[in-house]
Amino acid sequence: MTFTAPETSTHYVPQDLPTHIQHYINGQFVDSVGGATFDVLDPVSNRNYATAAAGQKEDIDLAVDAAREAFANGPWPKMKPRERARVLNKIADAVEAQEARLAELETFDTGLPITQAKGQALRAAENFRFFADLIVAQFDDAMKVPGSQINYVNRKPIGVAGLITPWNTPFMLESWKLAPALATGNTVVLKPAEFTPLSASLWATIFKDAGLPDGVFNLVNGLGEEAGDALVKHPDVPLISFTGETTTGQTIFRNAAANLKGLSMELGGKSPCVVFADADLDAAIDSALFGVFSLNGERCTAGSRILVERAIYDEFCEKYAARAKNIVVGDPHDPKTEVGALVHPEHYEKVTSYVEIGKSEGRLLAGGGRPGHLPEGNYIAPTVFADVAPDARIFQEEIFGPVVAITPFENDDEALALANNTKYGLAAYIWTQNLTRAHNFSQNVEAGMVWLNSHNVRDLRTPFGGVKASGLGHEGGYRSIDFYTDQQAVHITLGTVHTPKFGA
Repeated sequence: MTFTAPETSTHYVPQDLPTHIQHYINGQFVDSVGGATFDVLDPVSNRNYATAAAGQKEDIDLAVDAAREAFANGPWPKMKPRERARVLNKIADAVEAQEARLAELETFDTGLPITQAKGQALRAAENFRFFADLIVAQFDDAMKVPGSQINYVNRKPIGVAGLITPWNTPFMLESWKLAPALATGNTVVLKPAEFTPLSASLWATIFKDAGLPDGVFNLVNGLGEEAGDALVKHPDVPLISFTGETTTGQTIFRNAAANLKGLSMELGGKSPCVVFADADLDAAIDSALFGVFSLNGERCTAGSRILVERAIYDEFCEKYAARAKNIVVGDPHDPKTEVGALVHPEHYEKVTSYVEIGKSEGRLLAGGGRPGHLPEGNYIAPTVFADVAPDARIFQEEIFGPVVAITPFENDDEALALANNTKYGLAAYIWTQNLTRAHNFSQNVEAGMVWLNSHNVRDLRTPFGGVKASGLGHEGGYRSIDFYTDQQAVHITLGTVHTPKFGA
């Protein structure tokens, strides 16, 4: 579908934008075999600024063939960890050197505020540095039975990793998968989100200049139901790492079953932010605002269900709504902007539909539609609903936008029941000064990650992933190393072999 906007729309456009985005296969930029393309638009004007090659099965086949050849006969999987680490650090250097350019392209392509996009490039570089360090320091188990046997683990890269990434903070999230997959000696085929292919195209030149051999990294743009589907079903791709919404994850799970692929999937979220009466109220409000309105609310770990103890409920709602009304919504390239434009008209329509649903499911305290000073573009004012019932759609369903539901609770048991009352289980945020309550609540909440008296600050050594409908498996730190490698147990007899003599 093609979206256009009136010619009167004006906004910042970076210089030297490409008008056509190609695949990158076996060290070369190429178009689709059949010539298929799709339009790429920016979310402020909703005008098409480029076309992108639309990958089909034959394009995925070429990319997988290149990756398979580079894995079977190329130098990358056989390099010593230190040699691979040097390349990874060169990649990190290049990402840091292009921080300003990466941020401006990411902001233009996604609608994220420029001040938030700037941090994404540095985080992407840090992912490569982290795994460069980790593979050099990596060691595996060896077990000895004195005089009898020694056993050790031989860790090996698996092969071609299929990486399917989302459109929110795309460049940084691509680095989460690319860094460990490459660090462990695999080759990859990346299928970036079709809404935001611009920054992904930069990886090719960065990798080439850093000395990554041809065929180790391959990129195929395209729609999920075409390029993504072909990658998931390809018999020579033993690993799929996917970040995206839960329904797509279920489809990938079904399609990967035929070839028994390894799967790591970080899926949707509807995370609770639980504020007890003894919490540092100002700090909790700061965190609860940032947790749902940063990145335009388009974040999987957003604390989009705020549960507040009844004793402070009215005060919390009043202060929270007042702050939400003051959030600056505007041009993503303006440094003053705190909430920019949603990524695409299709997503904008989805989020606005939930805002309308919310008006019948809760008490509207702030926002509720398009800001009056922004008549064009995918803009939604930060929207706050209070008194939301646990069975409401805006309480249960992932909206993935700047919309929050606030619900009161009377005691710890009710808070825990409300927190766990969704199909999702990605993150949870707990605010209390009671140490015993904090630990007991965090251990009983159904979430893969919990932050106590903190916003979303992650240590790269810790596991990242969810439970229930929020994911399958974990990545991060050594768990990423485990996912992208096979662990082969080798057993050696040291003494006389005592084997039962069948047939003797």
